Amino acid sequence: MTRTRRWIVGTAAVAAVLLGGLALLAHLLLPSDEELAAEVGARFEKATGIGLRVGAAHWSLRPVPVVVLGDIATAQAQPITIDRIVVRPRLAGLWRRQIAIDEVEIIDAVLPRASVRAFRDRLQVDDASTAGGAWTLAEIPLAHLRLQNVTWVDRRGIALAYDADVRFDAGWRPREVEARRPGVSPAVVLRVEREGGEDRWRALIDVGGGTWNGSAVLQTLDGGRLRLTAELAPQGVDIAGMLGAFGRRTAVEGKLNGRTQVETEGDDAAALLRGLRTRTRFSVKPAVVKGFDLARAASTAGTERGGQTVFDELTGTLETQMAEDGMVLRYTGLRGRSGVLTASGSATVFNRKLDGEAAIDLVDGVVGLPLQLGGTLDQPRLSLTGGALTGAAIGTAVLPGVGTAIGARIGQQVEKLFGDDEDKKKKKPR
Repeated sequence: MTRTRRWIVGTAAVAAVLLGGLALLAHLLLPSDEELAAEVGARFEKATGIGLRVGAAHWSLRPVPVVVLGDIATAQAQPITIDRIVVRPRLAGLWRRQIAIDEVEIIDAVLPRASVRAFRDRLQVDDASTAGGAWTLAEIPLAHLRLQNVTWVDRRGIALAYDADVRFDAGWRPREVEARRPGVSPAVVLRVEREGGEDRWRALIDVGGGTWNGSAVLQTLDGGRLRLTAELAPQGVDIAGMLGAFGRRTAVEGKLNGRTQVETEGDDAAALLRGLRTRTRFSVKPAVVKGFDLARAASTAGTERGGQTVFDELTGTLETQMAEDGMVLRYTGLRGRSGVLTASGSATVFNRKLDGEAAIDLVDGVVGLPLQLGGTLDQPRLSLTGGALTGAAIGTAVLPGVGTAIGARIGQQVEKLFGDDEDKKKKKPR
């Protein structure tokens, strides 16, 4: 045997011994699948105070490092469940005791809103004890997050599934985002692309057969607080199609165009979402408002209900704000024209309950029949107040037709001026 051949064979033998030793060492020092499942559950409960069942766990270092957790459920009345989580850490990061993960994939998860909210302000991580020693975060702790069939269940029990693909830059800044509602037609897709290395993103949204594109900017304020602003432009968005894609119904049908401003501040991504506020100046042309016929309401002083109104155009401003128990929608400057009839008003919607006021103009702003808006988005209601109703009856007796509206408006103003005992009780400060 030549010297070179003996060297090659000897090197191979040494390598085999070293690999065998490393395998034995890994077997002795690294946990079994059962130990891994128990350890994950224990650490999760220590960090959150909420129990976690991990039905299956498996890890491997070859051909690439991977950890797979399956059949996961939190110990809650409405458990958060995950069929499978796949974590692919970077081997080089493991040797340097760095938290550096190439990819996390979450498959078939169900997230009830109330159960997710239970984690707010409860997460406690002891960095010094993580994995038995001091680990540090890599510049990009997580490079790629994939969500497949992750279902969010809101407070009303509406379950909506999402797919998402997010790639991160340093500082947890998203470089590319694509999220969609699977199985929905027309397609609902959000694409976000970072512009260079700046905290500025281009947003491309396909929804309701139209687009809602624009740009967003993230600022870091004093003390590390974050401020996010965005400018978006809805174009040709079918309102019924858009809301239907998210399990909602609408009282207004038509295609939306306009301008949207978004603003929020917070210490982290969750706080930014909770503080989200939007303002949209919109035009729907033509627009169908379901639930009441304004022409019939004008001719009957609001006593006839039901039907629908077709507007040549409906314009106004919609402001939204996140609240503890849902989203508040405020409509102001509403104005629509249907033939010779025009209508104006404002309204607030919360938990699908409707509260507002409207005026139906018979002579384009000269004479208006005042109406109250109530009920729900599913069953909206138009009605006259007591004073306006009395005035309408007097106006009808004196001057049929236009007199009805004049009398109602006079009656409404008198009621606002003097009120009644019940109104005074309602308005009395506590």
